[in-house]
Amino acid sequence: MKIKRVFLIVADSLGIGAAEDAHKFYNGNGTDVGSDTFGALVNHKGFSAPFLQKLGIGNIDGVAYPASESPIAAYGKLVEQSAGKDTVTGHWEICGVVTDRPMPTFPNGFPEDFLNEFSKRVGRGYLCNKTYSGTEVIKDYGKEHIETGKLIIYTSSDSVFQIAAHEDVVPIEDLYKYCETARKMLRGDMAVGRVIARPFVGDESSGYQRTANRRDYALESPSETLCDIMSANGYEVIGVGKIGDIFAHRGITEEIHTESNADGIEKTKQMLDRDFIGLCFVNLVDFDSKYGHRRNIDGYADAVMYFDRELKKMSEKLLDEDILIITADHGCDPSHIGTDHTREDVPLLIYGKNIKCVNIGTRRSFADLGKTIADMFDIESCPIKGVSFKNIIM
Repeated sequence: MKIKRVFLIVADSLGIGAAEDAHKFYNGNGTDVGSDTFGALVNHKGFSAPFLQKLGIGNIDGVAYPASESPIAAYGKLVEQSAGKDTVTGHWEICGVVTDRPMPTFPNGFPEDFLNEFSKRVGRGYLCNKTYSGTEVIKDYGKEHIETGKLIIYTSSDSVFQIAAHEDVVPIEDLYKYCETARKMLRGDMAVGRVIARPFVGDESSGYQRTANRRDYALESPSETLCDIMSANGYEVIGVGKIGDIFAHRGITEEIHTESNADGIEKTKQMLDRDFIGLCFVNLVDFDSKYGHRRNIDGYADAVMYFDRELKKMSEKLLDEDILIITADHGCDPSHIGTDHTREDVPLLIYGKNIKCVNIGTRRSFADLGKTIADMFDIESCPIKGVSFKNIIM
């Protein structure tokens, strides 16, 4: 049977255990060895994900969760080959682009001459220029920012240039323009993976809170992605959440903004009720941004249990020609040292009427998934990297 719609849901940061090369990736004062995002949740009191269990997440090699006697999906895990552990490299690799060089990071802040030129172009000064937690940086610099109008510029262990600004001080559209300016300037050796607009509200007495008006400005992929190839072949590629931002809006035929996991799930349900032919590509970012980086095990566990309940409802809306895929782009273990992403393998669950309930095993690249999706739509001469496993699951 010809496939009509694929719903690819990336549970942002839901890794399932440290990768073989986790010792090469650092987090705070240590490495990512021993990290296990899903494992941290499984061990949390009261955690239960019966639909994920039914799909077969506990049947994946190395996952310490009760296995299903009769899993209803194909299941396995993906190993990242790209030299990174961030959102951009993870999503690029899912879509067939493997990066062999890590994107630049700036643990000591950005060069002063660069920031001075940036400041001159946007007409505002800057504060901070350090590696910082996103919630802490507005707490520490929010008052000075409001008094001076200077932009709060900071980074993390990821390849990011982040600008925080109060919505009453810097209009949203101005903040977006400043980010676009930074994106154009950050090239060559300074080509960070993402420039991120981080608007916030509040005051010193009540506290500052980040808003849902975040926007990411990603580096363009150096080669064609699954999104480019599918749209060029006449299929719809609908990005839900920050997918459009991650792929620099290239190859995405429609973008649907979301404000939270719950909003993303509801909009995915709406897409399940809509007639189209192609890929609905969903990113659920709260797992990572609200709980993983904040090292909030309770919140992460609750978010996965909510996702599990809603995932069952979504599965009931699938048509015979549909396929539902659940995976992740990296880890962000809320029980691990540091506050950064963790280098982990990620789960792969594939469900649909035409899918065999088999163990896919360990795939040596995220790109195998992108190649398989292209194969599902019978796209010939697909140039993206990866090895299709369509013949195993269909």
